[in-house]
Amino acid sequence: MKERTLLKIASFNVNGIKARIITLLKWLKETKPDVVILQEIKSTNEAFPKGEIEDLGYNVVTHGQKSFNGVAILSLLPIDTTRIGLNGNPEDIQSRWIEAEINGLLVCGLYLPNGNPCPGPKFDYKLQWMERFYNRAYEIILSEQATIMLGDYNVIPQKADAANPLLWVEDALYHYETRSRFRRILNLGFTDAFRSLYPNEKAFTFWDYQKGSWQKNNGIRIDHALLSPQAADRLKSCQIDSYLRGEEKPSDHVPIWIEINEEDQRGVS
Repeated sequence: MKERTLLKIASFNVNGIKARIITLLKWLKETKPDVVILQEIKSTNEAFPKGEIEDLGYNVVTHGQKSFNGVAILSLLPIDTTRIGLNGNPEDIQSRWIEAEINGLLVCGLYLPNGNPCPGPKFDYKLQWMERFYNRAYEIILSEQATIMLGDYNVIPQKADAANPLLWVEDALYHYETRSRFRRILNLGFTDAFRSLYPNEKAFTFWDYQKGSWQKNNGIRIDHALLSPQAADRLKSCQIDSYLRGEEKPSDHVPIWIEINEEDQRGVS
């Protein structure tokens, strides 16, 4: 049997690329992910610091927005085709979805709306966006293409994903309608990479800047990697780089990354 090669694919909500570029470049140099999805770049395409990232060997595609939102794909491998935005609302100008074909994989990056205050128009927008997301996820399942959907989902899926779930009961991130729509996407056939490997572990990807949340480990897990069946069969590992939250001028999120076999090894012996 030939040696398997692993692809490392990561997601990182940087909460402003301008404020986090030094942290990002250091992390890229140290961890060398093959593909990275960024969220909340809070930058136009023109203002994004592509050159500094390209100097590390990455191809860069951005779907930016001034001061808010914004997603990007960084890849050491060639990026074959790209798509930005979700169908279903031509008036939606928020930059929250990007996807690309890389090495035979469909890699989708998303920054799902926060939805607070709840109830209200922002929560209504979140639920509408999740419906459009579901429709795209359904198309992906029908295509049978190996797909990874990574990003800041702004969803706390279950009690184990919060240090103190009772604090979040009225919040849009833990609202029963939010969790129900997340499960609906999972039920199409997607796998939550982290929870599939660590069914009982309490681990978090976000700690608020307020009230000493990091020092008290009062976190939540809202950054996720969902894999289609064709990608889940190739999953080898999933980790959270929580140490970054304790470094100087951190984002309130930390990276999550997975490793998968570069090729589908089923039937190879």
